[in-house]
Amino acid sequence: MVEVSWPTPRRIATLSVHTSPLEQPGTGDAGGMNVYIVEVSKRLAAAGVEVEIFTRATSSELPPMVEMSPGVHVRHVTAGPYEGLNKEELSSQLCAFTAGVLRAEAAHPPGHYDLIHSHYWLSGQVGWLARERWGVPHVHTAHTLAKVKNRLIAAGDRPEPKARVIGEEQVVAESDRLVANTRFEARDLITYYQADPALVSVVEPGVDLERFRPGDTDRARFGLSESDRVVAFVGRIQPLKAPDVLISALAELRARGTENVTLVICGGPSGSGLDKPTALMDLAASLGVTDSVVFLPPQTGAGLAALYRAADLVAVPSYNESFGLVALEAQACGTPVVAAAVGGLVTAVRDGESGVLVDGHDPADWARVLDRLLAAPGFRHRLSAGAVAHASQFSWDRTAERLLRVYRDAVSEHRALIAARLEGAAWAW
Repeated sequence: MVEVSWPTPRRIATLSVHTSPLEQPGTGDAGGMNVYIVEVSKRLAAAGVEVEIFTRATSSELPPMVEMSPGVHVRHVTAGPYEGLNKEELSSQLCAFTAGVLRAEAAHPPGHYDLIHSHYWLSGQVGWLARERWGVPHVHTAHTLAKVKNRLIAAGDRPEPKARVIGEEQVVAESDRLVANTRFEARDLITYYQADPALVSVVEPGVDLERFRPGDTDRARFGLSESDRVVAFVGRIQPLKAPDVLISALAELRARGTENVTLVICGGPSGSGLDKPTALMDLAASLGVTDSVVFLPPQTGAGLAALYRAADLVAVPSYNESFGLVALEAQACGTPVVAAAVGGLVTAVRDGESGVLVDGHDPADWARVLDRLLAAPGFRHRLSAGAVAHASQFSWDRTAERLLRVYRDAVSEHRALIAARLEGAAWAW
């Protein structure tokens, strides 16, 4: 249980403009951020902190508010057309969304919310304005940063627009606290966005250790053979996540004479991946490995854990990850992870102990690493034990507890600032 002490906020307004915590992760814009908001909100509520999550309504059939779990409510704010708007177009609806957020607060007595926590830069823009209106502290988590993504962009992918870069700079400058997923993200905020180091706190995400844990392997559930060696990719299908690297690596393995390897790709198209939804299938066909690639839709909790356990290795070849929850979930299930040595994956995977980090995205390099691990069951067994031990150091309870410390500091400093201003005004009078 998360420890609660003064001045813990009573009620938090959590902002998630572009994606709802009620959506299934793994497709569209739903991913690790959705999981983060859901898991943290539930634990904050268990600690006695009410959480209201504001997100954009994407259907006229959605009720204005739903209870996600005890103490956690999701408000659907009408802002623009329900369908047909992608994430890049939502900045045009921030005024409408902000109006909906402000109206919700105006329906209550002053001081209804004690703190705002925004997620992603679009939400940060709304949080910046709400902070000014409500007179409460604003905490922001970026999750991804445009300047970092553009430095590590995949070949052929679209760079993040200038409008996002400017928007992120504004949010960083105006937030009372910035929460970074890792020390590397904290460094990026300070280096590329000139964030005040004193206002940046590192709070690592967690993993549901009850759901994701070692267990029986059930490959038949996914139509997989017991004799095959299975490498799994889990995530949204877009160039940033680089699943194409794995298909090309599979072709390299076949050229090396390595047989009986099946690549499972679990997820749905997202972002610029929507431009060419059949690109991975086309690539597999052109390389002659279609018979060794299995495509699965996004999996829910129990199914996702079963898929991790069914794999010999889980691969995360992303060009950038603020953390990499997939890597942590897989390790918690006892499956070693092969990941790109970028961003938060350097924290999420302990190289040589819970998995292996790969420099770069050359399919030949990935094929060599995968081949070496697939041919060494004893080494994989040691990595499996290390993976469980490493993942056990992360939990959502720990994440929520550390977030509460950030909230308390923000509330305390805000109240102290108000008191100082009132005292100064009294002396001036």
